[in-house]
Amino acid sequence: MERWTIINKLILIFYIALVLVSEDVQGIPWAVFLLLIYLCINICSHLFTQRVLMTLFLLASMTTSIIGGIYVYPLFFFLLPLSIVELLGMWKTPKILSFILAVIPVFYIQSEIQAQYVLVMIYTFLTYTMSMIFHERHMEKESQVDVLHMKQQKLLKQINENDAYLKQSAYMLKLEERNRISQEIHDTIGHSITGALIQMEAAKRLMVEDRKKATELLQNAIGITQDGIDSIRLTLKNMKPPIEQVGINRLKLYIDEFAAKHNKRTVLTYNGNMDWITPIQWKIIQENVTEALTNSLKYAWGSTQISIDVQVLNKLIKVEVKDNGKGAEKIEKGLGIIGMEERTAAIDGKIIIDGSNGFTVTTLLPVHQ
Repeated sequence: MERWTIINKLILIFYIALVLVSEDVQGIPWAVFLLLIYLCINICSHLFTQRVLMTLFLLASMTTSIIGGIYVYPLFFFLLPLSIVELLGMWKTPKILSFILAVIPVFYIQSEIQAQYVLVMIYTFLTYTMSMIFHERHMEKESQVDVLHMKQQKLLKQINENDAYLKQSAYMLKLEERNRISQEIHDTIGHSITGALIQMEAAKRLMVEDRKKATELLQNAIGITQDGIDSIRLTLKNMKPPIEQVGINRLKLYIDEFAAKHNKRTVLTYNGNMDWITPIQWKIIQENVTEALTNSLKYAWGSTQISIDVQVLNKLIKVEVKDNGKGAEKIEKGLGIIGMEERTAAIDGKIIIDGSNGFTVTTLLPVHQ
């Protein structure tokens, strides 16, 4: 806002100086002197931020304008309206009051310049009022930006805290799982092995004195050991997640990471018995989906969404990656597509690529039940 005020003052000073030179007015040295004083006073008024000092400088500026208008040259009155409007605007008075006070001097100046004074007054009032409105809106926007920035910082802090909490929770879950497994091994397998060891020690001592009893103890030790082995197998089986959970969750994780990195909406759907998909087939599906998503970034012009659909049918497994871009009539096979075809063919599968309605990459794999 200060910039607009300074520009307006410089325009008025330039106009008065131009008229002084063009009309060859008497007392030009005094006029130049007062203009320099007026300029210095207004520069000082913008160097200080205290309202009292600024008020004093503006009053001095108005006094200089009045003195110059009365004793040197009437056009000095043109500098008066802007000082009045600026002073009252600084004290937050109503705009209509500023307008009225800026009009009052027109009744005390020469009639020859009254029309020009009114024009200058309206110009300065409008420009100052518009600059003030613009400044207030600008400050309001800056305030909103500051509030949003603070909210953003708060959200980032919450995200970091939540991330740290999730990491700590995951770590605690791992510790609890390790403690549970350790306790289970101690309570079941440890006791079984300890019992078998006691039976074998007893059989060793009775081997010479009572061979039948020793054989019985050894047989008991074998049975206890076999039970321990079965417990180990059962524990490991309970710990290991099903293949379909590992495969579909790994696919979900990759797709979520892809969507977060590249700002693409991705949709994953799956249907059928995921148990029928073997580990090697999950590996091929993961690699083909990865390659298809990468190709979609490069060649899918205008696409906003990529859908991934996994279906397990009676005789085959169908994995379709499709985007909603423009597609292409002719598709040139690069290293990525050739690689998909080769690894899919290695397990008796097939790749189908269609560009008629967006890009669609379909992986077909046989079901091995």
